[in-house]
Amino acid sequence: MAIPLRRALRRAGPDTPAPEPQPPAPAAGQEEIRRQNLGAVLRYVHLHGPTSRAELTGRLGLNRSTIGALAADLAAAGLVTEDVPATEDVPATARRAGRPSLVVSPCSERVYATALSIEPKRLRAARIGLGGRILDLRETPRPCGSSPLDAVAPLAELVRGMERGDDARYAGGAVAVADTVRDADGTVRVAGADDTLVAALDAALGAGPGRPGLVAGDLADIAALAEHTRGVATGVDDLLYLHGDRGLSAGMVTGGSLVVGHGGRSGKVGHMVVDPAGRRCGCGSRGCWETEAGTDALLRRAGAAPGASPLAVLRAAALGDAVARDALHGVADWLGFGVANLVNVFNPDLVVFGGTLREIYAAGAGTVRSRLDSMALPASREHLQLRASSLGADAPLIGAAELAFDALLADPLSAPSPQ
Repeated sequence: MAIPLRRALRRAGPDTPAPEPQPPAPAAGQEEIRRQNLGAVLRYVHLHGPTSRAELTGRLGLNRSTIGALAADLAAAGLVTEDVPATEDVPATARRAGRPSLVVSPCSERVYATALSIEPKRLRAARIGLGGRILDLRETPRPCGSSPLDAVAPLAELVRGMERGDDARYAGGAVAVADTVRDADGTVRVAGADDTLVAALDAALGAGPGRPGLVAGDLADIAALAEHTRGVATGVDDLLYLHGDRGLSAGMVTGGSLVVGHGGRSGKVGHMVVDPAGRRCGCGSRGCWETEAGTDALLRRAGAAPGASPLAVLRAAALGDAVARDALHGVADWLGFGVANLVNVFNPDLVVFGGTLREIYAAGAGTVRSRLDSMALPASREHLQLRASSLGADAPLIGAAELAFDALLADPLSAPSPQ
């Protein structure tokens, strides 16, 4: 199933069908148009940062007086500020007589979202201001084999630690959940976001009247949203985001819509079989892609301990260590092997490597591209770009914040609520 990115992950959980988008009600008239225009202005400054009224007029196709009125309404609601730009910030070619165009800026310190991530080895919580600015970020280790429900209490404690006791406006919250749990013996269990987890987090965080509940979704899907909205994939509507940690998963965007599959369980690309006679995978199969292209494979090839840092292996390879270089080459070759198969199926414009794959790709890009060029169809590879994530480890949190802000951006004057 492919659904628009900003509606792909929902408050009710992944098993709730997405409602079909509805056109504005005819009776809404000017009020509905005004609401949409307010949302367009706020979304623009949220994504692009401080923007002059003159630029908003050109970018959004609205006249100067309309932009002025909309910006004034948003400022009165405490969502943006309007300031006269400093002279040095205005290019000489743009200076002219008369009053300079006011600059509209998001109120990052005064309007915020709560972003959570349940990752294989850690739990993280961030307070992210309107405009995408990370105001506070905290984390705690996640015990091996613990379920997503086990993360509720420690996440709630992290969130409480970020509370400021001021009158900042809370726009909402979202949680990005790793798609699998790995037990101490290596057994893989699918355990992503679901309604039970959302309900438990809402109860722990005090959701209720005046305080919206959380949105939840798969970590790779949410990271793909972040890269599509604010990262290296901005403006690209056909992309594949590959996330590596202990396993491999994907967020797939086609035609500007996220492919989530039945029950939101798509993207388990790490369990695509690439060698039927290969190593036994924790999922019970043999020769899964993540047994050859993931972090564990890099450590195994380098002879490192299972809990060692993959960055140490990559540093050793960069310094000329023969074993580390061979390990990197082998993993990068298998990484390109799997990517070639995926691009033949999805034909994206861009493949983004995130999580631990970000560093593996950066170190072995030539090997990845060589294998891709030898296997991918010309029609799939000639236009294809490969990029490391520009948001890095924060992509899941930034994507979660984008989901949490969505209701506010759609209806700026009614969605925010006091803390």
